[in-house]
Amino acid sequence: MIIISDTTPIISLLKADQLELLQKLYKTVLVPRAVYRELTENPAYIKEAEVIKGESEAIIMYDEQKADLLLMDEHKGRNVAKQLKVRYIGTAGILMLAYDKGIIQASTVKECIDLMLANGIRLGKNICNTVMVHVGLDGRY
Repeated sequence: MIIISDTTPIISLLKADQLELLQKLYKTVLVPRAVYRELTENPAYIKEAEVIKGESEAIIMYDEQKADLLLMDEHKGRNVAKQLKVRYIGTAGILMLAYDKGIIQASTVKECIDLMLANGIRLGKNICNTVMVHVGLDGRY
């Protein structure tokens, strides 16, 4: 299975101390050069600067690699992915999938959401509440 990731899911999982979920779920995740540069060279990634180049390269790489899944959180990028019929999942989906597979517990999912929000990751209340319902918790955001 070939997985391509944009920047934000990696940053979000790093801030939640759960980056290893990607390896546990998918073994290998490829990142485009622009995403790699954002993560390793750009100190602004902490503030989640939206860089369209990373999103574009991730979508192009998905097509070139004939990938099975794209990891992307940004609304604009997901809209493009949807129009191109690209199969994608976001950070919240990763948490729910890890929970479904028994890799993490419901309490860990809540801790991850709380850590991401505390560290400036933008997650809508509806998404947070959907995740909490999915894992059987009543955490209203």
